[in-house]
Amino acid sequence: MYEAKPSIALKQNSLPTMYDLPSEEVGDSGLPDQYHFWQGELLSETFAPPPYPDTDVLVACDLNLYYDLEHPLWYKRPDWFAVVGVDQFYQKTAPRLSYVMWQEQVKPFVIVELLSPSTQKEI
Repeated sequence: MYEAKPSIALKQNSLPTMYDLPSEEVGDSGLPDQYHFWQGELLSETFAPPPYPDTDVLVACDLNLYYDLEHPLWYKRPDWFAVVGVDQFYQKTAPRLSYVMWQEQVKPFVIVELLSPSTQKEI
């Protein structure tokens, strides 16, 4: 479970929410190929941790993941990730525009970054 630092936790009400933070990188072309889409779908269809109902498992593809209270505008955009113990919808009602760890207080259980021809040389 994600634990906020005490000095920063007091400022949580003034921190940006998913509605305040960008959900897309300017100029981002989105998914690089069909394989990324298929692999993400396969991961989503097969990830089913037993003690959690489907509604308490969030799986996401290319969704901004905000993770650092000291740098609230920093984010990563994994190809696929899963969080167990949170609702699929933000506050059980709204589609998620991003995942903000300091609001949810739950870290992703698994994060997957898929290799593509354009990124394989970066390894």
